[in-house]
Amino acid sequence: MNKGEFVEALADRLDISRAQAEKALAGVLEIVSEQLIKGEKVAFTGFGSFEVSKRAARTGRNPQTGAAIKIAASKVPKFSAGATLKTAVNAGKGKR
Repeated sequence: MNKGEFVEALADRLDISRAQAEKALAGVLEIVSEQLIKGEKVAFTGFGSFEVSKRAARTGRNPQTGAAIKIAASKVPKFSAGATLKTAVNAGKGKR
């Protein structure tokens, strides 16, 4: 499912216009992004949580030459599924 399909499904589920659904989704994604940028965790009980994880600097290899390269430390967004979501996926709920 891509963003457009998700917006369409959201509009149908909530009985709102596609424009309203798109605006609502954009708002949710903006809030999650803003909180992650601040270093905050965003948790939806049962569904999962979003947080920022730190990756330490490390040495890697250039796959073409085999030469050692330094990879800088970085921050990456991470999602951890909640218990309810894990159970639903394992039970096959929502299968196509």
